[in-house]
Amino acid sequence: MAKQPYTPIKLAIIGTRGYPYVYGGYETFVRELSERLVKQDVEVHIYCQKGLFKERPSLLNGIHLHYIPTVKIQVLNQITHSLFSLFHACFSKVNVVLVLNLAAGPFGWLGHIFSKKMIINTDGLEWKRPKWKGLGSAYFYFGAWCATKFYHQLVSDAKAMREVYLNKFNADSEVIAYGAPPYKKQSPNSLEKFNISPQSYYLIVGRMIPDNNAHVLIDEFLTSNSTKKLVVVGDVPYKDEYAHQLKAKASERLIFTGYVNQQEDLLSLYQHCFIYLHGHEFGGTNPTMLKAMSNNCAILALDTIFNREMLGNGQFGLFFTKKPGALAQEMERLEQNSSNEIDQLRKIVGEGIGEKYNWDKVTDQYLSLFNKVLLK
Repeated sequence: MAKQPYTPIKLAIIGTRGYPYVYGGYETFVRELSERLVKQDVEVHIYCQKGLFKERPSLLNGIHLHYIPTVKIQVLNQITHSLFSLFHACFSKVNVVLVLNLAAGPFGWLGHIFSKKMIINTDGLEWKRPKWKGLGSAYFYFGAWCATKFYHQLVSDAKAMREVYLNKFNADSEVIAYGAPPYKKQSPNSLEKFNISPQSYYLIVGRMIPDNNAHVLIDEFLTSNSTKKLVVVGDVPYKDEYAHQLKAKASERLIFTGYVNQQEDLLSLYQHCFIYLHGHEFGGTNPTMLKAMSNNCAILALDTIFNREMLGNGQFGLFFTKKPGALAQEMERLEQNSSNEIDQLRKIVGEGIGEKYNWDKVTDQYLSLFNKVLLK
C-alpha cells in the first residue's frame, strides 16, 4: 500500500478573545496548545478580538495573529467575531480550522466551499446556560445541531459531553480533555492582603454569572453555622445586576476580591483554602476545577455528570446538590469532624489529573486529529 503523502498543517484557531490575552479557559487553551504546536512545525494562525489589543504584532512566539473587529454587544460579540474570522480564514492558505465556540456552528459550511477541514470543540451545554434565554438559547441549540452537520470533526473535552451529542444529535466526537497547570508551591504570605489566614476560608473562583451558581454557594454559606470565611475571586467585565446583587452581600465574613491578576496570589488562595467550592453546572472539563486539583485543594463540587467525571466519581472530591440546606449541612459536617477526610483529599486529588489532563498529551491528541482530518 502506498504511503500517504505528508501535508503540512496550517491551522487557524477561531472563537476566543485571542493570544496572548489570557482571560478565561479557552484563552489558556489557545496559549498552551499553540505554543506547543509551533514547536512541532505547525503553522498556527490565531484570530483575536481587535478591540482587546492595544499592541497588535502580526507574529508573536512563532504564532501568526490576525485582529478582527466585532460588534460590541454581548449577544452578538461571539457570533460576529467568529463569522468575520471564518471569512478571513477561508480566503487564506490555512488548511485546518479549529473553532472553539458554538456561536460559529451555523457557519461551518463556509469551510467546505473553500476546501478547509473544519473542526469544532463542542464546549459546554450553551443552550442551557441561564445567561442565554429565549432566542439566545435557541440559537446555541441550533448552533450545536449545525456543528454536527457542517463540520468534519467534533471534539468534546469530556466523555459525558460526547454522550450528550450522541444522545441528542446522534453525532460522535473525539474526546480530548483540557490540560492542567503544573503545581508551583506558594507562600501563604499573599493571604494577608485579603485579611485571611491558611485554612480559614472557603474559596470560589469564576465569573459571577448564574451558570456558575455563585448565588447558591453564597446563600448556603451565609445560612450555615460555618466559622470560616468565604472568598469569592472573579467578576464580570460589564455592568450586571446579578453580580451587583451578589457583591452587595459583602461583609467581614464574605470577601469579594474581584479579579486577582497576580498568579502568585491566586495560586496561594487555592493552595491554602479550607475547601474549594465548585458550582459550575453546564460545561465539560472545567479549567477552574483543574486548577483546584493541580493546587491540591479539597474540593466540594455541584453533583453533575461533568464534575463526577473530573473527580473520579467521588475518588478525588466531594459533591453537593442544589437542594436547599444541602451545601450548608455539608459545610458544617466537614468543619466539625472531618479533618482527616479533608487532609486525605488534599493528598490524592492531584492523582486525578494523570495523563488525561496533561497539556503535552492533549497537544499530541490534537496533532493526531489534524493529520487525520487532512487525510479524509
